[in-house]
Amino acid sequence: MSMIGDLTSLDLAALVASRVCHDIISPVGAITNGLEVLDEEGNEDMRDFAMDLIRKSARQASAKLQFARLAFGAAGSAGAEIDLGDAQKVAAGFLENEKADLSWEVPRLLMGKNRVKLLLNLILIANQCVPRGGMITVSMEGDQETPTFRLAVTGPSAKVPGLVTQILSGVEPERIDAHSVQSVYTILLARECSMDLHLVKEDEVVVITASHVS
Repeated sequence: MSMIGDLTSLDLAALVASRVCHDIISPVGAITNGLEVLDEEGNEDMRDFAMDLIRKSARQASAKLQFARLAFGAAGSAGAEIDLGDAQKVAAGFLENEKADLSWEVPRLLMGKNRVKLLLNLILIANQCVPRGGMITVSMEGDQETPTFRLAVTGPSAKVPGLVTQILSGVEPERIDAHSVQSVYTILLARECSMDLHLVKEDEVVVITASHVS
């Protein structure tokens, strides 16, 4: 049996939790550093710097947690639907702290939560394709029940991450850890939603698609 097939629900939950903690530990640590500066006696300039650091880091932590809540969390009961407008809001908030910009061309409608979680996880993968920054254009064809998501990613040195390519193509990673679990989780979401994933580079554009399997 494959490594992904052997992954238990408890292991998956632990690895996803580790991934979320990894994403928010930096801004939370920065808040702690800012508070330590405030506790020390110093000049007013340092106090202003600390307050700016705390405000910025608190916004980053909040945006990352709101994104994680929809991308990884339960987000309601089984069979619940999520407003794609909410997905756009958390995606935009998350990418404000990243190097990539977001162009959202998806209609606002209600969609099953797992499909929305899949779309948000595809945005995370798209963000990995432009480490030096760029544009992620998200569009959708079809309806709530049979959607096709398309993410076109452009930017300097846009590339398809090797690990992501392997996992999405069905090649088992040597080990599943907090670094690789997000790609694995994306595959599991796609299977649950009966959708096929494809990731290719066309000229200078990385194109990610998730299409409904008839």
